[in-house]
Amino acid sequence: MRNSPNRRNFFKKSIVLAGAFSSGSLFNELHAKDFEDKAIIYKDLSAAEIASNEDYWSFIQQAYPASSSPILNLNNGGVSPSPQLVLDAVDRYSKMSNLAPSYYMWRILDQGREPLREKLAQLGGCDPEEIAINRNATEALNTVIHGLDLNKGDEVIGSIQDYPNMMNAWKQRALREGIVYNQLSFDFPIEDEDFIVDMYRQAISPKTKIIHVTHVINWVGQIMPVKKICQMAHERGIEVVVDGAHSFGLLDFDIPDLEADYFGTSLHKYLSAPIGTGMMWVKKEHISKVWPLFCDQDPTRGDIRKFETLGTRSFPIEQGIGEAINFHNGIGRKRKEERARYLKNYWAEKAKEIPGVNIHTSLKDSFSCVIAGVSIDGMTPRVLESTLLKTYKIHTSPISYENIDVVRVSPHVYTKPSELDRLVKALGELATK
Repeated sequence: MRNSPNRRNFFKKSIVLAGAFSSGSLFNELHAKDFEDKAIIYKDLSAAEIASNEDYWSFIQQAYPASSSPILNLNNGGVSPSPQLVLDAVDRYSKMSNLAPSYYMWRILDQGREPLREKLAQLGGCDPEEIAINRNATEALNTVIHGLDLNKGDEVIGSIQDYPNMMNAWKQRALREGIVYNQLSFDFPIEDEDFIVDMYRQAISPKTKIIHVTHVINWVGQIMPVKKICQMAHERGIEVVVDGAHSFGLLDFDIPDLEADYFGTSLHKYLSAPIGTGMMWVKKEHISKVWPLFCDQDPTRGDIRKFETLGTRSFPIEQGIGEAINFHNGIGRKRKEERARYLKNYWAEKAKEIPGVNIHTSLKDSFSCVIAGVSIDGMTPRVLESTLLKTYKIHTSPISYENIDVVRVSPHVYTKPSELDRLVKALGELATK
């Protein structure tokens, strides 16, 4: 059965009239009124006060299909699920694309990238001309790492607690081009920002060109003093690359306030955007000197769009980011951060009182938010993780890496405190065996 002209016109208009940033967005249709009503009810409560208000968070939980999963997902630090409206948006755009892929993707959906770029820039408190949209933090940061002009003997400082894909990128440059990649080692948790900054400072030599720092350490959730590190580095003429995979969409900050030079993140973590979405930020004056990872007609141009020459990609997934931003903005950055931290503290404060249970993450606000590492005396992380899954249907992430042996626990805003009580109970039972 052929599509009629009227049907084709309907789909063409639908992306314009029902795009994520239009009055006909799915967010406006499904959730805007609820958020407005709750805002009126709780207008006198601070973000910290509303963090423990279960009435407020209940309708947010209901928006996530994951809230009814038979498996309790406490590995949101890996990949977070999306609210239903994001899934519906991707489905809508996917069906549209398949009517005539090269037409609807390139001529219709692709027109949504500039509004999306502007909304991501608003979320990051930065210039849209510094934002490139891609597929994950690995792609964003590899673009920077492989795009910087470095010579044999130039030094880069990172740490062994950085993310493996980033470390491997620097190691490949060292192996292939002869740069020197020096790695610090931290014994987390650390509750002294100056100590961390001094570690990087002491590693600097006259040949140091770049410092690579992870904003939130993915293994145990340590928040690093990125701004202080950047200020110290810039005083010495050194640029800083920041891995923000676990901070963007979670912590309440503007990217320029970090004073970094380069920033990469995944959007499918705490922003709850579709799986396989990411973003990079490059300080405007640096764009022209960074070579794109995928070839561009003019690789030395100062246009951030040179980093988006990816060829065919999933336009429906990319456009689904917009509804995730709407939902995130409906909550508010500060409220989201405070709720996430409350959930971490809710279970960790109880668990640390259980004999044999150890928490490997600071519970002070300045040094952690939602991620925490836990261990039980006499159990390896792998055994603890597998037992939590098989016996209690609780999904976490086992980590045995360098000087870190923990099970990582990372809830999300759709997680209920009662579900975290299940975790605490399970830890208590396992610790007594």
